[in-house]
Amino acid sequence: MKTLLIAPMAALALAGCAGFQYGEPGAGGTRTAGQAVDDATIGTRLKAALAADPELSALKINVDTLQGNVKLKGQVKSMKEWRKAGELARSIDGVKSVDNQLVISG
Repeated sequence: MKTLLIAPMAALALAGCAGFQYGEPGAGGTRTAGQAVDDATIGTRLKAALAADPELSALKINVDTLQGNVKLKGQVKSMKEWRKAGELARSIDGVKSVDNQLVISG
């Protein structure tokens, strides 16, 4: 009886992950579970790279990834750090574009 319940429950769980809304309410886009995993992988790799860099503060840089498009928000101390964060983002496998919205706080 348990095995008869497991298959339908697994199918139902996977169907729920097949597509979901992203972005602004009413934006109308969906992405698959695979795309969500890819985005999470990109974000994790980029955050690890930022944390490993002694010049950049991973705590002050927010990374958002949607379908391979990365948005950086937060603060850096100089133009050099601003450029370096963008270059790090572009160097991550799977990144299609980088929207660098970091603010230079001086």
